[in-house]
Amino acid sequence: MDIDTVTSFRRARTRADLALAPGETFLAGGTWLMSEPQPDTTGFVDLTTLGWPALEVSPEGLRIGATCTIAHFVAWAQGRAADASAPPADWTALRIVPDAANALLASFKIWNTATVGGNICQSFSAAAMVALAAGLDGIAVVWTPDGGERRVGVADLMTGNATNDLVRGEVVRAIELPARALRSRARLAKIALAEHGRSGAVVTARVDEDGSSVFGVTAATLTPAVLRYDALPTADRLAADVASARGYYTDPLGAADWRRAVSGVLAERLRRELAA
Repeated sequence: MDIDTVTSFRRARTRADLALAPGETFLAGGTWLMSEPQPDTTGFVDLTTLGWPALEVSPEGLRIGATCTIAHFVAWAQGRAADASAPPADWTALRIVPDAANALLASFKIWNTATVGGNICQSFSAAAMVALAAGLDGIAVVWTPDGGERRVGVADLMTGNATNDLVRGEVVRAIELPARALRSRARLAKIALAEHGRSGAVVTARVDEDGSSVFGVTAATLTPAVLRYDALPTADRLAADVASARGYYTDPLGAADWRRAVSGVLAERLRRELAA
């Protein structure tokens, strides 16, 4: 789409270039920005020219540059990235990265442009990278306009469908996934009313090395619901906790009661898989 209100375009090279003028907004992949009119936007500031590393592996875990494309992240998680070393063999939770990407309402062609950080910053309830990061205890590293930095859990970053607690001028620099979560046994399941429609519910589940478990419900709820247990919960307890999660909502792609019900079904399916 032609965004006919835009009259300026800047390539950010340093952090100082991230100071926004009136009417400017940050641009990474731009797949959403270019999909509909932006009447209040008069300028773009390109983040991709900052040269952030896409993926950084350390003993603490994985640091995903906000401008890393979804396609690159998926290829790396599957060991197909020719320009990067293979992921650690014991990071078994990476198996759900392609599942999360396939939960996007987007073709694989969009993956080549859309970014991990952009998907999280757009903060749609059905955002696939939000589901992944929330399920793996992801932390958003946020650059503040005063030159500082703050860290917030991705699950806590969202405040509603397409809203978050980022203030104007803040930039998500990276998403960090801890090694303990990446070493877990993890699963992801989704459901939509249409075969290739937007996710009506996405549920993640994992069991960590210490036996504790974490279940995440997204897409069905306005903000991520993260449920933590010392061990795998019983079917009854999990069903009750999923049913009582806050934020189930109704829109043309699903009623709140349906979202609540199918989230429970998916969660129990994953619980059984992990118990096997």
